[in-house]
Amino acid sequence: MEKITSKIHIREILEEAKQCWKQKGHNALLIAIHEELLKKKVSFPLLEYAAKEMLSWIPENEQLHFTDSLVATDEMGSYVLAGIILQLRLPLHFDQSIHHACTYIVSGNEWYVCDIVGERVLGYALLTVPEKTIPVLEQLAKQSDKWIVRTIGVATHYAVKKGLSPIYVAAMFRLLLSLSNVTDFHIKKGIGWGAKTIAKFHPTIIKQYLKQIESPETRQWFRTKITIGLNRNKIAESF
Repeated sequence: MEKITSKIHIREILEEAKQCWKQKGHNALLIAIHEELLKKKVSFPLLEYAAKEMLSWIPENEQLHFTDSLVATDEMGSYVLAGIILQLRLPLHFDQSIHHACTYIVSGNEWYVCDIVGERVLGYALLTVPEKTIPVLEQLAKQSDKWIVRTIGVATHYAVKKGLSPIYVAAMFRLLLSLSNVTDFHIKKGIGWGAKTIAKFHPTIIKQYLKQIESPETRQWFRTKITIGLNRNKIAESF
């Protein structure tokens, strides 16, 4: 498999794809991106760069049609491209971007789809507009789909790692704590991931909720993730 390693190469591919789009339309653009990017070995940062470049010339009213077509290919890289495009649309199309992200997560039906899209859309939304996003995540926590619930932990991990304000970290920990008795493997992985990251970066918040964490209603898997995160904080502080 050919490997693409530079932005210069990405720009060359995108310029050819852009010409295909201008001459032959949407389907030609999709084919060009599929063959020249998604079928090649490209790092996620370079795919993210490509998505940002494409959004500068794909008309706004065609962008969601493009992301729908991308994820229909079911290539892993398609979810990176779609996730970044939805991320960039958040300021003007918040609800729509969240809705499309959740749709892709459910239809993708794989842990990596949940994590790729969840970080780039819901995680980014939580980081940048927490007041608006936390109520959305609280509603998603009530959904029956395992991938949607897992996404809450994924989004928390991303936002906390990137510097989410402690007041919002505490709110997210309370939400994760409310999900600490789930039994589904994939949900536990996502929720545990978020809890572990909070413990690593904000041990003082963990101390505030020790009584609830040690409650019989909280399952052992959740406490284990907290312990791992706290231990990683101690390791980080030792350097």
